[in-house]
Amino acid sequence: MSLPSSSPLAAFRDILVAVTEEGRGDEPETGLAYGLVLAAAAGAHLTVQSAARRLTMVGGAGLGFVNDLVADENRRLRSLAQALAERIAGDAATAGVICTTEAPALAYPDLVARITARARLADLTVLDAEMREIDLDRDLIDGVLFGSGRPLIVVPAGRSACRAGRIVIAWDGSAQAARAANDALPFLRAAEAVEIVSVVGEKDWPASVAGAEFAPHLARHGVNVSVNVLPVVEDVAETLRTQVGLFRADMLVMGAYRHSRLQEWFLGGVTQSLLTRSPVPLFLAH
Repeated sequence: MSLPSSSPLAAFRDILVAVTEEGRGDEPETGLAYGLVLAAAAGAHLTVQSAARRLTMVGGAGLGFVNDLVADENRRLRSLAQALAERIAGDAATAGVICTTEAPALAYPDLVARITARARLADLTVLDAEMREIDLDRDLIDGVLFGSGRPLIVVPAGRSACRAGRIVIAWDGSAQAARAANDALPFLRAAEAVEIVSVVGEKDWPASVAGAEFAPHLARHGVNVSVNVLPVVEDVAETLRTQVGLFRADMLVMGAYRHSRLQEWFLGGVTQSLLTRSPVPLFLAH
C-alpha cells in the first residue's frame, strides 16, 4: 500500500499493534503485518506491544516443582515475546517506519488493562481476530473497544495486506455506527468506492435506518459514496458478509455492540458473529 504523504491516511499519526504470547505456537500475527504496512502508508509512528501472559500460582504454593515449572514457562513466554518485539523492530527499520516496542510480562487482567491504557494514547489500534470467544485476545478486543475511547481494526487470518480501496459501512443509524464512520474518515476519503449498507427486516433493527440521509455528509468530506438497502437474509451478520463479497470490499466499518456484551454472549449478535468470522478487516468503534 503506497500512498503520497498528502493521503488522508496521514491523519493517523500513532498506531498501536498488540500481540499476546501465550505459548501455544499458533498465535496469529496478521495484525503485525497489517499495522506495519498501514504505518508505512500513513507515515505514522508504530508502537508494538509484544506481551507475554505471565502465569501465576493460584494454589499449591508449597509444591516447589510446580513453582519451578511455572517459572520456567514464564521465562519461555517472555523470551518469545522479546524475540518477536526484536523481529518487528527490524522489519519496521527495513520499511522506514519509526517503531517503539515493548515486551511486558503480566498476569491476565493486568495485561488487558496495560494494552487498553496504551490504546488511549494512539489514534488507532490493530489487533488480530480471534475465533474463540473465550480467549485473551477476545478480552483485549473488548477492552480496547469499551475502555480506550479509540477505534480498532480487527484483522482476520490471511488478510495481512493493508488494502482499503473499497469499503462497506454497516449503517443502522445508531450512535455506534456514527462514531465508527467518523473515526474511519481517513480510510473512507482515501477509498476508491464506499458503500453504505443498511440491512432491514431484522426484528430488533430499525425499520428505516436512513442510509441515504447519511450519504451526503460523507460526500461533503470527499467520499465517493453509494447507498444500498438490503433485506435481511438469514441474519444481519450473514447479510453483511455476503454484501462485502459482492462489493469486493477490503474493509467493513461498523459500530460495535448495539446490545450489551452479555446479551450478545447469550443471544448472539452482529458484533460477536463478525468477530468470529469476517472475510475482511473490521474497523470498529463503540
